[in-house]
Amino acid sequence: MNELRNTFQGIMREVFDDDDIVVSDSTTAEDVLGWDSLMHINLIIAIENHYSIKFATAEIAGLQEDGQNVGTFLQLVANKLK
Repeated sequence: MNELRNTFQGIMREVFDDDDIVVSDSTTAEDVLGWDSLMHINLIIAIENHYSIKFATAEIAGLQEDGQNVGTFLQLVANKLK
């Protein structure tokens, strides 16, 4: 999971154009400057392109619910890669 988190962090740095972003499983959109709904979609598209996976609309909507964080997102990606 660490390799996945490191890759995710690198993609986030590219999407948000901020080399200082550091993520943990507990990181949320509130912790990252500029992480709004548009950037959320940009991040999802970047992850889909990087891993050649697709998220269902329900999965994307679920990531925006209360209590969701980077750890939840990483678990979803890991499940898609299995």
